[in-house]
Amino acid sequence: MVETFHSVQGEGAWTGTNAFFIRLAGCDVGCPWCDTKHSWNAHRHPQRLTADLIAEARATDLAIVIITGGEPLMHDLSSLSNGLRAAGLRVHLETSGAHPFSGSFDWVTFSPKRSKPPHKSIYPQVSELKVVVANPSNLSWAEDQAAQIPTDVVKLLQPEWGTPDSYSLIFEYVLSHPEWRISLQTHKFTNIR
Repeated sequence: MVETFHSVQGEGAWTGTNAFFIRLAGCDVGCPWCDTKHSWNAHRHPQRLTADLIAEARATDLAIVIITGGEPLMHDLSSLSNGLRAAGLRVHLETSGAHPFSGSFDWVTFSPKRSKPPHKSIYPQVSELKVVVANPSNLSWAEDQAAQIPTDVVKLLQPEWGTPDSYSLIFEYVLSHPEWRISLQTHKFTNIR
């Protein structure tokens, strides 16, 4: 368990929504642009009881709970997600989908990475596809992933923060592919957590 904090969702379809974040430790995907590399080694972080996490979330004035990481699907999320939902909370998941799907969620943000391809169990669960774009080949990857999810899923292209050319690349792509939207990391622009 890396951390919990109360803020707003900074990216994707739920941008600006009051959210309580539960950041789990451990990741074997290794994205070069990752802004939470401190979460990768699970052994550096203490474990916490599921009941304590649920109680902390319930005590917060929130709209949604977001389970994120690292890569949260490295863990069986059934107990945590079911407990949060049983407490009357709306539960979201942010994942690369690189491990077998577990848990019960109201919304699943799927951000697949080529470095560790998705497990087939993720595709029927997706509510939102969000692909980070640093170069044109990432657009082909995005289309490959979009072909495997339900047609009504929100499809987002997100510029890689450290690659300025990715903004214009995505802008031009969305103009000729109206099924896609642009997602920006507003928490970085506004300097909020």
